[in-house]
Amino acid sequence: MEQYSKPSAEAGFDHDSPPVLELARSHASALSRAEQRVADAVAAAPAEVVRMSVGDLARVSDTSIGTVTRFCQRLGLRGFQDLKLALARESAPVHRRLAEDVEPGDSPAQVAAKVLASSARALDDAVRLVDGDAVAQVVDALLGSRRIVFAAVGTSAPLAADAAYRMATMGLDAVFAADPHVQHVTARTLRAGDLCFAISHTGATRETVAVLRTARATGAGTIALTSFAGSPAAAAADLVLVAGSRETAYRVEAMSSRLVHLALLDAVHVSLALRHPPARDALAAAEELLAEHRY
Repeated sequence: MEQYSKPSAEAGFDHDSPPVLELARSHASALSRAEQRVADAVAAAPAEVVRMSVGDLARVSDTSIGTVTRFCQRLGLRGFQDLKLALARESAPVHRRLAEDVEPGDSPAQVAAKVLASSARALDDAVRLVDGDAVAQVVDALLGSRRIVFAAVGTSAPLAADAAYRMATMGLDAVFAADPHVQHVTARTLRAGDLCFAISHTGATRETVAVLRTARATGAGTIALTSFAGSPAAAAADLVLVAGSRETAYRVEAMSSRLVHLALLDAVHVSLALRHPPARDALAAAEELLAEHRY
C-alpha cells in the first residue's frame, strides 16, 4: 500500500507548500485523462492561467469546470483561486530564472550556471515536497528488518550501491548486486521481516518494479524511492519516498533528481545513525580501517 500522503484538500494555499507544477508532475500517472489535460494546459502557460477564469481554463483544456476543480483539489488546493495564487508565486522572475533550460549554443559557463541552479531548485523543492512521516516510517522499517536488499538499474544503481555500503558500515545486513538478474533471484530468497529497497527516478523501470513485486510476494516489506508518486514502483511498495525535480531539457531533471535522491538517502542514513546505537561503534571501526588506506 502506498504510504505517500497527499496534502489535504482542506489545507488551502500555503506559501510554504510544494510547488503546484511539481506536485502535478509527480502525480501525473494518477490523474485522469481529463485532469491531465488541465495539468498540461497549466504547465504550458502558467503565467497566462493566472489571468484566466475557471471557465477559461476549462475551455482551453477542453474539459469542464468540475474537472478543473477536481484537479485543484488533487493538489491539495481548495479551488481554482488557490491555484492562481500558487501559480502567481511560482511565476515570479526568480523562479523562471532558476528553472531556465539548457539550450543549444550555451557556453560551458552558462550550462554550469543553469545546471547548478536547477539542482539548487530541486533541493529547495524537496524540502517542501518530501513527506517527513514517510521518512520516519522508512527509518523504522530499516531498523526493524533482518535483511535489506537494494534494487536499481542504470543511473540509479550507483545510489543503491552507496546506500547499501553505508548501511553495511553501520552494522545493518544490507546488500546490492549490480546485475538485475541477481537482484531478482535474491528477492525470491526474502521472507517476512526482510526488506527490498528500490530506487528509480521514473518508477517505471521494468526490472526494478519486477524485483519489488517479487519481494512483496515473499512477504518481505518493500520501499520505493522515486520522483513519481503514481508510478508502478510506488504502487508496488509498502512505503514510498517521493522526491525529484521538475522537467527541463537535456535530461537535467534526471540529474537533479539523482541529487535529490542522494540527499534524501543521506537524511535516512543520518537518522539511522542517531536511532541505532551500534551504528556509532560500527562507523568508528570502519573509519579506523579506512584510515589505514589514506596518505
